[in-house]
Amino acid sequence: MQTLPITLVVMTYNEAKSIARCLDSVPFAAEKLVIDSGSTDDTVAIAQAHGARVVHQDWLGFGPQRNFATTQASHPWLLALDADEYLTPALATELQQKLPALMAGDVCAAYLRRATIYMGAPMRWYLPSMGEKMARLYHRDRARWTDARVHESLRFDGPSVTLDARFNHENNPSLPEKQLKVLRYAELKCRDWLEKDKPVRMWQTPFVFPLAFIKDYVFRLGFLDGWRGYAIAQTAASYAVYKRMRYYEMRRNPASRESAANALHRHGLDR
Repeated sequence: MQTLPITLVVMTYNEAKSIARCLDSVPFAAEKLVIDSGSTDDTVAIAQAHGARVVHQDWLGFGPQRNFATTQASHPWLLALDADEYLTPALATELQQKLPALMAGDVCAAYLRRATIYMGAPMRWYLPSMGEKMARLYHRDRARWTDARVHESLRFDGPSVTLDARFNHENNPSLPEKQLKVLRYAELKCRDWLEKDKPVRMWQTPFVFPLAFIKDYVFRLGFLDGWRGYAIAQTAASYAVYKRMRYYEMRRNPASRESAANALHRHGLDR
């Protein structure tokens, strides 16, 4: 493929098993940039072998880390992927065809559609996994990531476009890995809540699980994907409850913050 003046940006920490696939799925990017937060496996060597420039940056949180990555790119247009994501050939072709005109205009960002591979196979019905729109292609002078530690989003005030083909997300190869991510994300979210002094509202918690489960399993059609849909709905509902309980603990017992931080650090979950 012809290369285009765009930077692919990937944030990594111990992503040796997936980084090559991610990088190789974007053959048209003139620059491939990996922002690594201290990998102890072969992530850095593999990324370099697959054409990436690797920059080390201690973990800042998802939003700040993405904004740091933006400052390191050589091109004003960036494509942001996670290491466990990769373009399909159809989307790679669509991007190569449409990027020149898109970059020549006044568009701030482009939405890409993400499909999810879960428990070894694509989800077929669960709506968030069947083409979730995500702003991942953007001009760095026209868009900026929020500073949230987790669940960051790209903010811009101007025109955008949506592409047709999809990219893939291999969502947590195993349930243990998903549960570790839940612990990490909940801790980061609770620390954002602490900074904003969000009220605890524990009275809501008994209602959160059934409402969150019904939303994903019924209204988002998780039940049509069988037991995999049940697992997704159950995990999402459990996360919604756990982060509220953890926030209550942080407020009631401030000493738990340092204790949890030390435990997460020992297991490499603090980045």
